[in-house]
Amino acid sequence: MKRVFALCLVIFMFGCQTGGETMKEVESENPIVVMETSMGTMEIELYQDKAPLSVENFLAYVNEGYYDGLIFHRIIEGFMVQGGGFDQEMKQKATKDPIKNEAGNGLTNDKYTLAMARTNVVDSATSQFFINVEFNTFLNHRDESAQGFGYAVFGKVIKGMDVADKIKRVPTGNSNGFQDVPIENVIIEKISLKS
Repeated sequence: MKRVFALCLVIFMFGCQTGGETMKEVESENPIVVMETSMGTMEIELYQDKAPLSVENFLAYVNEGYYDGLIFHRIIEGFMVQGGGFDQEMKQKATKDPIKNEAGNGLTNDKYTLAMARTNVVDSATSQFFINVEFNTFLNHRDESAQGFGYAVFGKVIKGMDVADKIKRVPTGNSNGFQDVPIENVIIEKISLKS
């Protein structure tokens, strides 16, 4: 009798624990976008729980098809690949207003994370983003100063990391006064919300 009771108690506790974890997963489920490029497809989880403003901003551009046909215009192997602002003729596309920098959200610029690109002004990010292709700790939030504020991570490549690795190896040169521009365009064909 004692053994049966103990077994029932274990099953009950395990069931409660599993149920709790499942509920937690449902509550913290983040959106995933599919980024189709001329070099392959990546899936990116967006951390709306940690970077709500950056994710909302990015999805606003995604939902209007803003990124479709743009390029990765800056590629530095051993650092990052940047896109979301220039067309295939290296003409900059008009953007929405800048957003507040969320670099202090606890997320770090680890390999394959997605972060907001910006100018030297802390709150200047608009449409451009970059994928870290190495662990870029020097881009992390250190303090509230302009030099230490950092770059806001808001997502991570969860499928197709090999595509990011292919992109980072593309030969680059100078174009229209810009450095590190791919000699052959790496096109963002489409970004869409995964259903």
